[in-house]
Amino acid sequence: MALKATIFKADLQLADMDRHHYQDYALTLARHPSETDERMMVRLLAFALHADERLSFGKGLSTDDEPDLWSHDLTGEIALWIDVGLPDERRVRKAAGRARQVVLLVYGGRAADIWWEQNRAACERLPNLVVLRLAAEDSQALAALASRSMRLQCMIQDGEVLLTGDGGAVRIEPQRLLRTAA
Repeated sequence: MALKATIFKADLQLADMDRHHYQDYALTLARHPSETDERMMVRLLAFALHADERLSFGKGLSTDDEPDLWSHDLTGEIALWIDVGLPDERRVRKAAGRARQVVLLVYGGRAADIWWEQNRAACERLPNLVVLRLAAEDSQALAALASRSMRLQCMIQDGEVLLTGDGGAVRIEPQRLLRTAA
């Protein structure tokens, strides 16, 4: 019998001063049995960084055809494709061919550094790709905020994120590794 996803609820109060986007979101996150709290919370951070009314979570780890998050325009075209972790270079190329903009949020300490060294040249050839890196201590601090029912406040200003919840506060400044001219 297959293991079922664990459901997490997050009430997110977002104040993104960089994009002038202020909204409250009631989010439901399904954590795949093989997914860690760290990865799930990085997905939540990715949502906060790119939140809008059309952004939604994909089916996640169980589906290769969908990203972790995405949004579609009114014609049904994929406007934004967001993956977290260390995706295979072929997956990144495929995403860049399907979406107007692709964002990768990589994390994992030394593993993320090695991934970037191995994939940098291929990533730089993609005209619609943004690659952001989280420090290992930041993604681990995010994991500490995870609970089945979360009330979170997120403030984004000058590229810095302050995420506050019952488990404390985490200050994150994603490092921009690549921003191609899309």
